[in-house]
Amino acid sequence: MANVSQLIRRQSSRELSVQKSIDRLELELEARLVPTTEEVPDYGSTNQAFESTTPTTTPPPKAPKKGTTKEVLAAFEGEERESWDSKLQFLLATIGYAVGLGNVWRFPYLAQKNGGGAFLIPYFVMLTFLGLPLFYLELAVGQRIRKGALGAWHQISPSLGGVGIASAVVSFSVALYYNTVIAWCLYYLFQSFQSPLPWSDCPHAIGVHEGNDTHLAHECERAGPTQYFWYRDALDITDDCTQFGEFNWKIAGCMVIAWLIIYVCIMKGIVASGKVVYVTAVFPYLVLIIFLCRGLTLRGMSDGITHLFTPKWEKLEDPVVWLEAGTQIFFSLGLAFGGLIAFGSYNPVNNNCLRDAVLVSITNCFTSMLAGVIVFSILGFKAHETHDRCLAERNATVAALLEEAPPGVDLADIMARNSTLLPICDLQEELQKSAGGTGLAFIIFTEAINQFPFPPLWAVLFFLMLFTLGADSQFGTLEGVISSLIDLKVLPQLRKEAVSGLVCSICFVISLIFCHGSGNYVFQLFDSFAGNIPLLVIGLFECLGISFIYGIKRFASDVELMCGSRPSLYWLVCWKVLSPVLMVTILTASIVKMIVEGSTYLAWDSDNGESLERQWPWWGWVVAFLLVMIPLMWIPIVPIANAIGFPLLTEEEAVCFPEKELRSVQDVTPQRFTALERALLCLSVSTESLNSGDGEGQNGQGGGRVNSIPSNNSQLPLLGASENTNYITPKTSKNASKPFNETTSSSSSNNAAPSTGGRTDQFLNTEMDDKPLTRRKSEERNKKKEKKTNRKSM
Repeated sequence: MANVSQLIRRQSSRELSVQKSIDRLELELEARLVPTTEEVPDYGSTNQAFESTTPTTTPPPKAPKKGTTKEVLAAFEGEERESWDSKLQFLLATIGYAVGLGNVWRFPYLAQKNGGGAFLIPYFVMLTFLGLPLFYLELAVGQRIRKGALGAWHQISPSLGGVGIASAVVSFSVALYYNTVIAWCLYYLFQSFQSPLPWSDCPHAIGVHEGNDTHLAHECERAGPTQYFWYRDALDITDDCTQFGEFNWKIAGCMVIAWLIIYVCIMKGIVASGKVVYVTAVFPYLVLIIFLCRGLTLRGMSDGITHLFTPKWEKLEDPVVWLEAGTQIFFSLGLAFGGLIAFGSYNPVNNNCLRDAVLVSITNCFTSMLAGVIVFSILGFKAHETHDRCLAERNATVAALLEEAPPGVDLADIMARNSTLLPICDLQEELQKSAGGTGLAFIIFTEAINQFPFPPLWAVLFFLMLFTLGADSQFGTLEGVISSLIDLKVLPQLRKEAVSGLVCSICFVISLIFCHGSGNYVFQLFDSFAGNIPLLVIGLFECLGISFIYGIKRFASDVELMCGSRPSLYWLVCWKVLSPVLMVTILTASIVKMIVEGSTYLAWDSDNGESLERQWPWWGWVVAFLLVMIPLMWIPIVPIANAIGFPLLTEEEAVCFPEKELRSVQDVTPQRFTALERALLCLSVSTESLNSGDGEGQNGQGGGRVNSIPSNNSQLPLLGASENTNYITPKTSKNASKPFNETTSSSSSNNAAPSTGGRTDQFLNTEMDDKPLTRRKSEERNKKKEKKTNRKSM
């Protein structure tokens, strides 16, 4: 019975589409749907011809009933692909993927470094014209093509297959070092179940090591207990990246646990990991709210928050500020990794991906702002504590000098004789000393936790939050790798659990390079180059591929079918012009800055107990070059291999796209670009409809391979005023009974616009062949009667 009811629903959807075509043909014969050479409104679901007062016996087609879309798409027999259990599950997974560790420690550091409140201006500009459009584009591509990043870009065009490979390689590289942060969080989490905390004072830290207690005591005294525990106990770091150091078994053990947890969460695919995000995506916000309530009650919190939002307008003249705002948006949203495309491919085909993109992006920015307020409220508290200690030390020094000084001798003379310098106590200077990157979480926060009541409780909450923030971002990063391998059937004999286990095992073996004395320097090398320039280049090729290869008009038509409305001019201009220009600018500025200023890393000076900036050695630049070029080299290699006859990616069957069902139930009508849109998007005027994939598509199959349609066909401009264009005439016309191609192609010899084969039925949004009109109409009615007869017999 289930199969019978499903068949009836499918037949009903087809009849709805057929009936709609017949109604439009009858209106056409009555000369009520005849386009003119004048500009008519292009937007909305109505046409000026429908407003005629001429009576007609055929009523206009009724709007689909509520729930029709769900029924029709449920009856659509698509591919067997995993899907989200609910809309909430998808949103939480996407929010968890986008919101990560960078929101907690990188955004506050960049805001404080680049002008405080003034940094928010370039930040929101980059979000508006770069982050949001690319986020929307990736979700829509995954939802339309129904594949991971690698399969999706190869499906769009074989020449873009290298973009998908590059995304998978970058995701693999980032997953290697990103899980190292999760291992560090686990180590601190395990150490948090102690009272007092091991980083609360130096004697406890010194007791961990036996040997040169004098040197360790000096290093701990200079650095402070929290810095000492991070660099000496957790990392056991060397003084320079040229020193290999000893293998760190403690971090290696945490690395094993971290990869096992990640594997257990993703081995069952998106269904299993989707359930995990109910915890990993919600728990960080609970902890952040708790820390916010605590931070707002600390002494000095107002100075910290004021310091964060006090604008330094002169910073806006520095191009580096705009550069870092763009890179922060890019990495914070997780763009170009392939994870968003994979997540979008598990959505229903009629999902509103625009609403999802806006919601997740706003949530991501809200999280960054929330984390910034929390961090700087704690930094304000820490600065006040340090300032008070400095004043106490200064007063004690002055009191000691005055006691030893003879009567009548000035304090300045005493200090000059004894070569004594008083400590400088400046609150603003202390507020300026904020650590970036990992130091913000493992040094600044741990020092603040020492001042809270019940420090172990706060430590457990904080590092659990960091673990969950890193874990759900890791899910999306690895999903970009695993989905690409499965879509291309690289390991066709293995189940998804085995593929996930193989990927995690390989990542674990390679990530052992981070578990030694110089592992933190290798981590900085990966963090600076593995996901920097490659992601910008991949994002650039994504926009160019959609705009100039797949076709901006065809992509807009696909989005209209899925979401029910065509993307506005803002999105189209961003995809084709603004976002690529911004990415090229950021990319150029990054390379120029790197050539002029070089690239540095933070090395630990154990003698003075502080971090120093040093230039990378020559081999560091070689490794950096490889980290950039290994993923990017696939972008030109794949089309070159295709050109010489040795394709690297095998052809695969396209996933069906229910174009006809979507068009019938959502009542999608063609929309022409306005003169302003054609000017901004550099489009010419022709008889091509916006729905360039309408009708039967390539080879007569609706929803076939998208890359099988020539790219020039998708780039044909839209219908406009042209004196050489022939339209369907009323019943009195001699050509009314001729095929459409004969009617329209006779006078197109002098037409300067690209030819579309004379198919004016593309503008009418009807699915027709080249048969005479009366014969085609009769056949459609006969088919409808046969379907009704079959349904009654069932």
